[in-house]
Amino acid sequence: MTGSNGTDMTDEMLARMTQAGVEAAECVRVLSKSGGNLVGEVLRGNGEFVEWSHYPPDDVYDAETHAQFYFHAHPPEARDRPDYGHFHTFLRPRGMPEGVAPAPVPDVVQPDGDNAALSHLIGISMTREGLPERLFTTNRWVTGETWYAADDVILMLDNFVIDLAYPSWPLNRWITAMIALYRPQIEILLQARDRRVVEWQAEHPAENVYEDRRLEITSSLDISMQSQIEWLIARDRD
Repeated sequence: MTGSNGTDMTDEMLARMTQAGVEAAECVRVLSKSGGNLVGEVLRGNGEFVEWSHYPPDDVYDAETHAQFYFHAHPPEARDRPDYGHFHTFLRPRGMPEGVAPAPVPDVVQPDGDNAALSHLIGISMTREGLPERLFTTNRWVTGETWYAADDVILMLDNFVIDLAYPSWPLNRWITAMIALYRPQIEILLQARDRRVVEWQAEHPAENVYEDRRLEITSSLDISMQSQIEWLIARDRD
């Protein structure tokens, strides 16, 4: 079956997306009913908001699944477009499928330890109201990640699960669901990321593309959680 984004999706993937949509919407509903939102959950109890700082301060890390995320914001002059703040999601090696390995990248010293070479999965840009508005991928230098080819990062997506109460059970359930809800779009963005890196390197052969500060966002897509869920509901009715 071909989805709204032009990719072929199996019935199993569509079922997982639908379930994830229900989960994500329920998390937003419960927080809204309580007068809160997703961004407020990650900032709560951390004092005055400071740009560039990670929230929570030590990130959210599930030691069982080895999934990780944090929220932060850039100063207005350092934003590529209006953005209240965004989540960065990662997976560490102990949570990765067998067979994946870092891609060859020039002039990079791999981190010490068998669980240090983490991979960035996707960024989720948020509105002031605490709702997701954009998915994006980044160049290697942005998060200091270890670079993995898009095909390997795609294999990691199913393993991103945050099964913790800290700092917020609804937030952790929501961010886990978002990776499944937007699985086809994330796959497209990761493949576009790799193509952009190759194109940039060809345009700037004297530079190490992975460290080039002129290339920060490697792919992005505006999203509406409500529209994604409505599309899935309409598909179920067909």
